[in-house]
Amino acid sequence: MPGTCVIGLQWGDEAKGKLVDILTEDHEIVVRYQGGANAGHTVVSNGQTWKLSLIPSGILRDNVVCVITGGVALDPASVIKEIDMLEGRGVRVEGKLRISDRAHLVFPWHVAEDKLLDGSLSGGEAIGTTGRGIGPCYRDKVGRSLAIRLGDLYRKEFRSRLEHIVGIKNQLLSGWQSSAASKPELLDAAAIHAQYMQYAERLRPYVADTTAYLLDAIEGGSRMLFEGAQGALLDIDHGTFPFVTSSNSSGVGVASGSGVPGRWIERVIGVVKAYSTRVGGGPMPTEQNNQISEHLRERGREYGTVTMRPRRCGWFDAVAARYTARLSGVDELAVMLLDVPAGLDELKICTAYDVDGKQTSHFPSHVDDLKKAKPVYETLPGWREDLTTVRSYDALPVAAKAYLARIGELLGRPVLTVSVGPDREQTIFCDRTAHEQKPWPRPQHRTPAND
Repeated sequence: MPGTCVIGLQWGDEAKGKLVDILTEDHEIVVRYQGGANAGHTVVSNGQTWKLSLIPSGILRDNVVCVITGGVALDPASVIKEIDMLEGRGVRVEGKLRISDRAHLVFPWHVAEDKLLDGSLSGGEAIGTTGRGIGPCYRDKVGRSLAIRLGDLYRKEFRSRLEHIVGIKNQLLSGWQSSAASKPELLDAAAIHAQYMQYAERLRPYVADTTAYLLDAIEGGSRMLFEGAQGALLDIDHGTFPFVTSSNSSGVGVASGSGVPGRWIERVIGVVKAYSTRVGGGPMPTEQNNQISEHLRERGREYGTVTMRPRRCGWFDAVAARYTARLSGVDELAVMLLDVPAGLDELKICTAYDVDGKQTSHFPSHVDDLKKAKPVYETLPGWREDLTTVRSYDALPVAAKAYLARIGELLGRPVLTVSVGPDREQTIFCDRTAHEQKPWPRPQHRTPAND
């Protein structure tokens, strides 16, 4: 089984990092294939908390190689900061980390553009960018003429190319800021060159042609684990556009971001929270602005890993999660943070939307229709028991097992992993032994009765 992929099926923050950390034990290579330092994942192990943005969480394991591919928008300062943090806490990085020479770099002008252009849409609602320059970096990548990749830093033409781009960016930034009260601060090409040359030297031991490395490894039978950033509902092509990220954060982005053909991925795990959260702008049909959201936010510590922004919270949206499970080719489900809803008398699951008086269980393709969508709920009994010490499926409360079963039924995939806390040990594997003895089954797509 060469390839396993972990995909978040909601708007990100599904606790994918914890699952990747656990699965790394059975893999030799962990691959980060898209996104940038705007996304973060948290892993708790042996009482220690680790917060990472660019480096895969597999770095915490010995004898595992972590790869940042060309599909990632790389902020060199951020990845160096993570390297220093890990090494400062006793984690060996050199020899375990490879960074693609094809990765496009975030520069100071990208951060400046992000702050200027995020603003708000014509309707007045902000997209909610983190302001770290990821979107503008991807925009230059697609535009090609103003893009710089990591490998370019080691070419003699880098300085002249940088000076050319800085000249153009200064003109663009001056034009965008012409209405500002103060004169915009111009970019200094010489200072940026000196800074990025320092980055280049720090990163030199890690830079590689990761595409060739991964293709050789997968063809040689290496067990490979792929992890993305954000969640599938933020996919640039298939998410809630324009309230999305700037890369393919669903399963469709694995091959393009990593360079490894999808035929090598034999197991796809879809990760969901036991409820829904979202950061930034955009519609969220099941959002609650009441005691329910406060309960979920405080118990789940729902604040951004990178930005510390409070997350919007609401009931589980099976319509959205079923859509992304199908989109990403998910075989099985991991339901995380099942301990958080404990204490609620009842739980609700959105099983359909009412859009302009018509009921549907299909996820709308246009954001305006999603804004009008009214959730159709199914109510299930809650539970009062504390789940954080539960270590087996059989020991879960009856109501919790019924809740998991209903999620699996609505999404048409089996729930095989359940998380009841942030630590590695707070993880339940459902019927794990039986599934280790036979191939992971492809899902039989089930259509809800109200389709």
